[in-house]
Amino acid sequence: MTAFTPAPSPATPATRAVPVKLTVNGEPHALDVEARRSLADVLRRDLRLTGTPVGCETGVCGSCTVLLDDEPVRACAMLAAQADGGRVETVESLAPVDGELGPLQSAFRDNFALQCGFCTPGFLMLATGLLRREPDPDRTAVRSCVSANLCRCTGYQPIVDAVSAAASAASAAEARAAEARAAEAS
Repeated sequence: MTAFTPAPSPATPATRAVPVKLTVNGEPHALDVEARRSLADVLRRDLRLTGTPVGCETGVCGSCTVLLDDEPVRACAMLAAQADGGRVETVESLAPVDGELGPLQSAFRDNFALQCGFCTPGFLMLATGLLRREPDPDRTAVRSCVSANLCRCTGYQPIVDAVSAAASAASAAEARAAEARAAEAS
């Protein structure tokens, strides 16, 4: 009996490689990826940026949230080809070069806004997008923002506290800087 060997089939549109150019965390990348691959898959496997977890793979949980051109998107539900030409920021972009925690990450730590940590990258990226659009949001705006993601551990209140604390700290730092500039000018 001979083994059946199917004839090779031509690449389907979903498996055909497409060129994708992305700027990820400030670094340009030119990739050839299968058209069906998600942005999360490309970030994790091709670029080795594993800080973006994949939870539900349907875009519901939000753990895979990244910023695309300053807007939060679900990396598991977006094709990498859809992000072509875009500027992507992952959770890895939030820490300063020295390896210390960034201000928002420190606020999450200080306010106990993480427990298991699986959803934390998505919340950090959501909050980063919010704070860029609205540097001093009220607690209602913060609650509305974080309600887009799921967390089974914290009950959300510590996350709201952390984002509010980060906003307050940034406002206070800006006020001190403005005072210093005014003092130098006089």
